[in-house]
Amino acid sequence: MINPPHKIQHIVLLTIRFVLAYGFFKPALMKITNIHSIADWFTSINIPFPALSAYITAGTESIGVIFLTLGLFTRWISIPLIITMTVAIVTVHLENGFEAGENGFEIPLYYIIMLVTLFSFGGGKYSLDQFLKSN
Repeated sequence: MINPPHKIQHIVLLTIRFVLAYGFFKPALMKITNIHSIADWFTSINIPFPALSAYITAGTESIGVIFLTLGLFTRWISIPLIITMTVAIVTVHLENGFEAGENGFEIPLYYIIMLVTLFSFGGGKYSLDQFLKSN
């Protein structure tokens, strides 16, 4: 028998958190290890305050990986990650269309949809948010 939706909601939220954390891990690591190159790239695509923006983006993604993995401050970290993905769409991906294979906005859009889900429902039963809430 298939569990009713409310019974699998926590597994779905856990899965979304882990998928997003995995998806942000490599880009965050790349930004941290090449922060000056990222700032130069941000300059080339006309992002304001490129050095500061590079550090903010790298920090947001890095903290996002940790918080999403743990399910800690899930709703709060979703907001800056949504902003980061929106900026990525507008500044990099939109001009390439939708298709992920053509560096389009498909993947960042999926991330936004998953982040909005986490913002709406929180980290779920299997999160530090839930543990802290119940103590």
